[in-house]
Amino acid sequence: MIVTCWSVKGGSGTTVVAAALSLLLARRCPHGALAVDLGGDLPAALGLAEPPGPGLVEWLAVGPEVAPDALDRLAVEAGPGLRLVSRGAGPLPEGGGERLLAAVDRGPSGAVVVDAGPSSGLAIEVAGAATLSLLVLRPCYLALRRALAAPLRPSAVVLIDEPHRSLDAADVEEVLGVPVRAVVPYDPAIARCVDAGLLSARLPRPLLAALRSAA
Repeated sequence: MIVTCWSVKGGSGTTVVAAALSLLLARRCPHGALAVDLGGDLPAALGLAEPPGPGLVEWLAVGPEVAPDALDRLAVEAGPGLRLVSRGAGPLPEGGGERLLAAVDRGPSGAVVVDAGPSSGLAIEVAGAATLSLLVLRPCYLALRRALAAPLRPSAVVLIDEPHRSLDAADVEEVLGVPVRAVVPYDPAIARCVDAGLLSARLPRPLLAALRSAA
């Protein structure tokens, strides 16, 4: 199973959702989980220092002649049952999404969560080929307009439920024509947990409860 979390605007909460999903799946899957970072912030969200050495950017730059297990050898331990492939240095190329998914699909992990970050050519390619494509969205009119204009419809939406917004899950489902699979409450306790680097040690209950259905 490959789950891609992506967004149409920065600051939507994609990385926190991807980190929490990877931790949750690492607990559930007998073979653990692999987190793949396209955005660059996943190690920090998991409370880790930036892994040294090459990452996804360098792996993609080598091209298809790279050894089949080379990507797996770049992964570092990120928690019980969870391994992480970091983004690496430099800009991400536009292509290579299918090669990336083929590489992680033949790896030893039972579940793969890709933090694709804001919409880009590579993010759209990876999300379009994933088993489950989750658009992380705030109930914002501008974000909803961008989602409607995006070249890809997600499998489902993870909605960050901000207070005092006039849009709700029903509005998002009606406009995009896809289900809202999880509604994550806008809770300061979640932000404090991430800021303290404690997400992998103690998943906040509101976040855990909201994402169980998405996982």
